[in-house]
Parts: sequence; C-alpha cells; structure tokens
Amino acid sequence: MNENEELLNYIYETANMGMQSTKDLINALKGKDNKIKKLLPEIEKNYEKYSKETEKILNKNDLKAKPIGVMAKTMSKMSITKEMMNDNSDSNIADMLIQGLTMGNLELTKHIDNYENTADKKIIELAKSLRKFGEEYIQKLKTFL
Repeated sequence: MNENEELLNYIYETANMGMQSTKDLINALKGKDNKIKKLLPEIEKNYEKYSKETEKILNKNDLKAKPIGVMAKTMSKMSITKEMMNDNSDSNIADMLIQGLTMGNLELTKHIDNYENTADKKIIELAKSLRKFGEEYIQKLKTFL
C-alpha cells in the first residue's frame, strides 16, 4: 500500500468511526433534554463531509475504501450505551467526545508526520483539515465540562 492510500484509508476510517459513534450517541440521547444534543448533528455532518471527500479521492484513484469492521462498530456502540447508562450528563458526554477527538487527532498527527514529505499535498491538507475540525470541536465541547 502506498502512502496516499494508507493516509486516505486512515482519514476515511477516522471519519466513519466518528460519524458512526456520533450517530449512536444521538440515538442514545433521543427523548433526553441534554444541551449538548444541538452540537452533535454538526459533528456528525463534519465527519460525513470528510468521509465523502475521502471516498471521492479514493475512487478517483481507483482505490477502495476499507470499511470499518463490525467488531469495532459493535464495541463502540456498546461502550456508548454503557457510558450513557452510568452517566448521561452533558459533562460526561463532552468528556467522552473530547477523548475520542483527542485520540483521533493524536493518531492523525502521527500519520501526517510520517507522510508529510511523501504523500500528495492535497491528502496531507485533508488530514490537517480533519485534525483542525477535531481541535475546534474539542474547544466547543469544553464549555460543557
């Protein structure tokens, strides 16, 4: 696998996992009056934008996006469900989202650093843009802590 394909697949995986987890969280909050709920569709929409953009680049280069494994999706959903049963406060939800965004950004930074000099500049910019999205929403979510 070349650098472009590897980085694109990582961006795609990150965006899809974030989108799926956010959808699961939105569903878990149905019928609840959490203030954080209004921020979640924004996060989901941003992840979806990155997912579609990455998939478009992969297809343009005759590459296939690697789907997220069933096990990873199931584990994420179970974790969200368990966490929500224990504490569905805005503070806890914000903390959970911040942790996810931070982990994603740390890994994304490693990938950017590894491929910055060898991967296509547009793909590096896409990765940096996804990282910036994560940083912006970490700051927004801190208001709920």
